This record gives sequence, structure tokens and C-alpha cells, in this order.
Amino acid sequence: MSAQSQIPIVSGDAERAASAAFGALASSLASGGDGRTLEEIVSDMLRPMLKEWLDGNLPPLVERLVAEEIERIARRRG
Repeated sequence: MSAQSQIPIVSGDAERAASAAFGALASSLASGGDGRTLEEIVSDMLRPMLKEWLDGNLPPLVERLVAEEIERIARRRG
């Protein structure tokens, strides 16, 4: 196994958040739940993680893609 394949794919914070979310899911399912579907429970747990990822990654991603498109258009005109 290479050294790179041993590098964790998620940060410690993400791992703890996911673990807590799955723990809450297991607890909810074990106690009979609150009438919500599994999809609703998972969606509620994933929403904060997705928001954090989008807040941190979407602006630079959009900036990069817009800059690339502007450059592409400028090359066609020149």
C-alpha cells in the first residue's frame, strides 16, 4: 500500500461530524424514530455538512470557471 493511499480522505472534523450523524441516525432508528423517513433523517444530517462544503468551495470554484470561460472567449476573439 502506498503512503498516499494511507492519507485519510476526510478531515478529523468531517469524520467526527459524520460519526455523530450516523450515531444520531442509529439512535433514532433504534428508538422507533419520530415518524420521519430515513431519507428525511439523512437529509437533515447531511445538510450542515453540505452547506459547509459549499460555503468553502463554491466561490473559488465559480471564480475559476468564470475566469477560464473569459479566457476562452478572449482567445477566440484574438
